[in-house]
Amino acid sequence: MQRLALIRHGDYTQRAETPSALQPYPLTAKGAAEVKTQACAFGDWLAASGWRLHSDIHCSTLLRAWQTADIYRQELAPFFAEPPSVNSFSALCERSVGAVANLSVGEIEGIVADDPRLAPLPEGWKSASHFKLPFEGAESLLEAGKRVARHLQALPSTADGQIQLVVGHGASIRHACYHLNVISFSDIKRLSMFHAHPVVLERQADGWRRLYGNWKHRQAADPLD
Repeated sequence: MQRLALIRHGDYTQRAETPSALQPYPLTAKGAAEVKTQACAFGDWLAASGWRLHSDIHCSTLLRAWQTADIYRQELAPFFAEPPSVNSFSALCERSVGAVANLSVGEIEGIVADDPRLAPLPEGWKSASHFKLPFEGAESLLEAGKRVARHLQALPSTADGQIQLVVGHGASIRHACYHLNVISFSDIKRLSMFHAHPVVLERQADGWRRLYGNWKHRQAADPLD
């Protein structure tokens, strides 16, 4: 049986008006503090409920996700069944915008406008689940979610009484949860994830059951990541 604690990284340094994509920046001081707070609250729940943690922590290759995972490793050390390790995987990264990674929205739209082969980008393209930018290496949010979902599905069953930590990014985790039938397609835009707050899911014969954590109800202006 799989039990997964899906965790969005903490607040991090990022360029304004830039699709998060693969920005390489670290957690802010605020972000590191909120990760510690959330990890401690999760530890209180673990202590009260009797769950233990699987020693293999998975995270994306992006610095903010690794830092979040490492803080969890340190803060929850007493709850791991064996000495824990943090392992990074490209499959858990946020949606890539390919060749225009880490450029601002204005820069991306300017490049599209200057390319006679390309049509103008549709309104709301950043948050459109099916849309993929017309650049090498780009993927849609749904494609990113499928990538994350494949990684989660391939994880081995956790031992009785154990939960595995997986640290990634809000949009790609949310779209992965759609592919895994945890949430509906309409929930993708309605729900998000709180920074560093675990949503713990257990796979059962008839679907997934939530054991801990809450989804965030998104506002229109919330960032995708």
